[in-house]
Order: sequence, then structure tokens, then C-alpha cells
Amino acid sequence: TWRTEEKLDQPDLNYKKVQYLYVTGDEYNFMDQESFESVELSKRYIESILPFLKEQQIYNLLYWDEMLIDIQPPIHMFLLVTETTPGVRGDTAQGAGTKSATCETGLVLQVPLFIQINDLIKVDTRTNEYVERMKK
Repeated sequence: TWRTEEKLDQPDLNYKKVQYLYVTGDEYNFMDQESFESVELSKRYIESILPFLKEQQIYNLLYWDEMLIDIQPPIHMFLLVTETTPGVRGDTAQGAGTKSATCETGLVLQVPLFIQINDLIKVDTRTNEYVERMKK
């Protein structure tokens, strides 16, 4: 229990913006956007964002006392649909149905029936949900 007059030290939390470059084996390579130093992370650190891992994309790393505790993708990402079932004549933007689609990063999500292969879609990374179709 804590009394209201007690003070706690502020945690030493730091954010770092990094750009994803490439993968070698189980090591994922990022570049710090301020110092331009290389940051290598093993797969276990980034497993939660693998469905949103895209080259040249900027991510936020959260450190606590020099220890990585979280990696966050942007709130919205633009992903290319690489696999989905063909649309049926009459599918419109107002249609209420959905179908499964696979994106360039391997993310599988539900999209409206009018979405086709090679469409660029906006995805909310917090909920893994389709937001809208984008113009290329």
C-alpha cells in the first residue's frame, strides 16, 4: 500500500525511432533515425509485430533503463493485398459481406468483397482490421 504523500521515482523510459532494413537469419536489422546506428533485434523481440514488418517502415522502440521492452508499428499501415478470392459481379463498396485476404507482410484479415489482388489497403495495427482501400 502507498500513502498519498509518498513520491515515486519517474521511470527512465526512452523512445527511439528506427527504420526496418532487412533480415539475416533470426536477426532483424533496423537503423536508428537519429544516430544512424544499426540496431539488431532477434525474432523473439519483434514476434508481435511480424505481421506488420515492412522494409523502409519506421517503428518505435520503447526502452526502460537501456532494456528494450516494446516495439510499436505505426497506428496505420498501407499494405498490398497479395491473395484473396475473386470478387463477384455486383460487389460494391456498400456491400455488407467480407472475405479473407492475405497482405504482403503475411497478415491475414477480413476485407470487403470488392477488394482485389494488388489493391492497396489501410490497416489499423492496433486491431488488425481493414480501414479503407487506398488509391495507388
